[in-house]
Amino acid sequence: MRIESRLSHLLGAKRLKMSEVARRTGIGKTTLLRLYHDRAEGIRFDVLARLCKALDCQPGDLLVYVPEEAERTEGPGRH
Repeated sequence: MRIESRLSHLLGAKRLKMSEVARRTGIGKTTLLRLYHDRAEGIRFDVLARLCKALDCQPGDLLVYVPEEAERTEGPGRH
């Protein structure tokens, strides 16, 4: 089981660049890159709150739970 970041999908749907999100939120580009590429090991609540405010979304739009069974069927390179 894992939590997956959906930032790349959300930015694509809203046609936003990471540089614009960094400017709006004050979140570092390294943090955004990790979230965008689903490589973050965690996220602070203040970062999550700033992203939700800037993107006009809910935490569930940014993060989704992927059950263990789905991981096995999708395998590596699941994006």
